[in-house]
Amino acid sequence: MAKKPPKSMAISEFKATCLSVLEQVRRTGTPVVVTKRGIPIAEVVPLSLATAGSDWIDSMRGTATLNDDLIAPASSPGDWEVLGT
Repeated sequence: MAKKPPKSMAISEFKATCLSVLEQVRRTGTPVVVTKRGIPIAEVVPLSLATAGSDWIDSMRGTATLNDDLIAPASSPGDWEVLGT
C-alpha cells in the first residue's frame, strides 16, 4: 500500500478539532501536518506507522534489578568518592 500524502492544517484549526482529527488519522491512515503561520511544527501519524519496525515497548524488559532491602542505600558509602576524604 502506498503511503498517503499528509493533509495540512493550521494549529488553530487543529486545536478546535483535535479529537476528530485524531480519529480521522486513525481511521484513514492519512497523516496530518500541523502548521503555525505556515511553518510545519508537528505531524500526526497513525500509531501503526509511528511504531513500525521499532519494538521499544518491551525493549528494557529484564534489565532492572530488585533490591530486597528498600531502606538501605543503593550502594555502599565507600563507593562515593566525595565521602572518601
